[in-house]
Amino acid sequence: MKKSVNQIRIALLFSCFVFLQFNFKAQQNTVLLIADDLGTDWCGFYENYVDTASLPNIRKLLARGIRFQNAMSNPVCSATRSGIFTGRYSFRTGVGNVVGGTGGSGQLDTAEKCIPKLLRQFNPNIPKAQVGKWHLQLPLTANLLNPNKMAYDYFAGEFNGAITDYYNWAKITNGVNNTCTNYATTETTNDGIKWVRTQTAKPFFMWMAFNAPHTPYHLPPAGFYNGPTLSGTTADINNNPKKYFKADLEALDHEIGRLFDSLKVMNKFDSTNFIFIGDNGNNILSAQISNTNKAKGTIYQYGVHVPFIVSGPAVVNPGRVSGALVNTTDIFATVLELFGDMNWQTQIPANKPVDSKSLLPILKNQSSSVRPWSFCEIFKTTSDSSDGKAIRNTDYKLIRFNYGGEEFYNLSLDGSENLNLLNTAMTAADLSNYYYLCNELTNLVGTGNYCTAGVGVKEYNFVRSYAKAYPNPFSNLILVDKECLNDEFLLSDCLGSLVYSGTKISEQDFSHLEKGVYLLMNLSKGQRVAKLIKD
Repeated sequence: MKKSVNQIRIALLFSCFVFLQFNFKAQQNTVLLIADDLGTDWCGFYENYVDTASLPNIRKLLARGIRFQNAMSNPVCSATRSGIFTGRYSFRTGVGNVVGGTGGSGQLDTAEKCIPKLLRQFNPNIPKAQVGKWHLQLPLTANLLNPNKMAYDYFAGEFNGAITDYYNWAKITNGVNNTCTNYATTETTNDGIKWVRTQTAKPFFMWMAFNAPHTPYHLPPAGFYNGPTLSGTTADINNNPKKYFKADLEALDHEIGRLFDSLKVMNKFDSTNFIFIGDNGNNILSAQISNTNKAKGTIYQYGVHVPFIVSGPAVVNPGRVSGALVNTTDIFATVLELFGDMNWQTQIPANKPVDSKSLLPILKNQSSSVRPWSFCEIFKTTSDSSDGKAIRNTDYKLIRFNYGGEEFYNLSLDGSENLNLLNTAMTAADLSNYYYLCNELTNLVGTGNYCTAGVGVKEYNFVRSYAKAYPNPFSNLILVDKECLNDEFLLSDCLGSLVYSGTKISEQDFSHLEKGVYLLMNLSKGQRVAKLIKD
């Protein structure tokens, strides 16, 4: 039977619609904006804000995107940036601290798989640029072409961790070293705008890594910041570092606004996805907490809780706030999948595992979370007492220092991490979450057997024995040896949520539980945790 003219028209219109939708998505650009040394409490759109900088342009991202409340970085710049670049945790890349900084760190291996390399493999026509701070290798002459060797088409910026003068600094452009006397935040913005102007119909990726608001807190150009006029003298900066930090942050926002305006003139703003983050918490000079020993450089929350916004056409139902746990490493997979590379995992060598989780399910409003826990760490070539690793779930956080100490906090009640629960008589929920996080951390890093160390001894008077639980896998009943029938047990799910607490575990029907991994602990006869599978 022949199709009617109307049917043919409808089919053609539908085909055009599908083509336009596909073509629009294929043309979405991605720009990563990194603020250097910026925690959440200077941002008035975060719940823990204190003194607030005026950030009208960054705030514009909120209505078009998602603000993540629980984003975790590493506590220093090189470690965070290597994680974004490769999607791998620092203990895998060897970049555990500041490259070239106090204490030292390994450099990023140029053989690592990274965002620009994988984008090039996926589609060689995607232009890729980085402007601004690099800080993944030492600024040696032999290294200056490394950004290009690692598949960037264009690199223009500063190689070190910090510039000594915002108005006089060493700028590398595709391996060539020159002195720049333009205000660094403005120069980075200029480089980004100039490069984007050279891109035509192709979707592009640009990594914009600003030095601001990192020290030194040099006075920005007039009109770049709000508030009272500042003298800019060295003495005034030293005496009032927070005022200058705030001015530098507002200058960053000013220049981000200029980037946005330029993209609008080029008709590229609406087709661009923006990811805005801070690379770690605030420096002690700009910290708005009384205990600056928990600022940048530490794995306490103030050192690793950072602003994180994803904004643009990829976000479904924008204007949302997400409580999902995210790591800055998750930017790796997210960027690749924003460009349509949904099979990037096939390009990853088996001996170089990637830890990144794509945020696309959250951006598309298909899921509320992508990971059950988040992780951070710091370690130096010359180790000190701050070196360690931390892991958190929704409510709790475990810190394990390299010297052997542990701290454990309920972040839902103690966001400032003042009360170490390991020094208290912990509740059943505390213990369940401790053992969950401790086991996950040990499994992740592949070393350590710390999950029996001194927890709840005062409360429970543990002894070193444990009752065997069976069958494993279980379907409805969990049975234990007869001498343990009246012992007190805790059963929690893999996220640390308490499922059962009591002395009659063998009499309980667990058939209602979802399939998965559960953790069983006998409070009466030991500190060990048994992993049981619900079939």
